[in-house]
Amino acid sequence: MRTCLIRLTGLFAVIALALATACSNPLPFKSKPVPDTPAAPAFTLTDQTGQPRSLNDFRGKVVSLFFGFTHCPDICPTHLARQAEVMRQLGSQADQLAVLFVTLDPERDSPEALKRYMDAFDPRFIALTGSPKETSNVAKQYKIFWQKTPLPNSALAYTIDHTTNSFVIDQNGRLRLIVPHEMSAADVTHDLKLLIESK
Repeated sequence: MRTCLIRLTGLFAVIALALATACSNPLPFKSKPVPDTPAAPAFTLTDQTGQPRSLNDFRGKVVSLFFGFTHCPDICPTHLARQAEVMRQLGSQADQLAVLFVTLDPERDSPEALKRYMDAFDPRFIALTGSPKETSNVAKQYKIFWQKTPLPNSALAYTIDHTTNSFVIDQNGRLRLIVPHEMSAADVTHDLKLLIESK
């Protein structure tokens, strides 16, 4: 009987250790986890249909957040094309992801311009704009670097250099991941599926 109890006690210890290890080990993300998963900074801006949208509107979904502009020659269209492929790879789980694009160029990026731009990639994507002060405040909350660079010999007059990473916010509004621009669609899909399925 004593031997039995010792074996059972040992078994419970192994189970307890396994559970503790599972709880303490982070999910195996391919992108960079945000330490301590802080609450994502809240904001309210205007979407491409002219409606006010708050970050809180997307509670219950995983959010992919990116800052860019419609006249961007390479980084922004590459990012959005990757996100469109991610939506395709997610299949039926795509409705559990909200893709948000905040413009850093509100002077040129009207809601109408943003709608045309989003529709070229995926009409489910949500583009957000506001006054220069409003969009600047949101970018600063997320520690985004951006600056206008003059283009003297171009009709565009200027371009915008900016941070190329995107952010992933979980269903509870916690900032979870920083996603490098260079990541593949397959790796991004992997990370998003982990969050979607961990709900």
